[in-house]
Amino acid sequence: MANRIELTDKPISPEAVTAKVLKDENGGVVTFLGTVRNSFEGKPVRFLEYEAYPEMALKKMEELAEEIRTKWGIDDVAITHRLGHLEIGEVAVVIAVASPHRKEAFEACEYAIDRLKEIVPIWKKEAFVGGERWVGGE
Repeated sequence: MANRIELTDKPISPEAVTAKVLKDENGGVVTFLGTVRNSFEGKPVRFLEYEAYPEMALKKMEELAEEIRTKWGIDDVAITHRLGHLEIGEVAVVIAVASPHRKEAFEACEYAIDRLKEIVPIWKKEAFVGGERWVGGE
């Protein structure tokens, strides 16, 4: 699974991440893109910066894929998270989940992004007009 789980400082291709889970037996493929938006809680966002403890982040991302395997019986999960400086509109995270049926793929993909934010040590600096703050990495 290691080639399906990655951190990168390069722009992410959603198509390339999704291609990692495509198989003839999978009829449901769900891809989630997390992008940098231009505002948060009414404040204009200038950019985001992501940092991680890479070894632990990758380990936790692998654990997340294992949770999905255990809960839904889905082996085809790919997660790529970007690190570094990101401008408005850039892709920060791509999660692709594929299964024989769409319901499980949707459920597992939603679970993956929620759980990623809970357990993976990735921190985000939000730079607003007039200030900035670090969040995440729970």
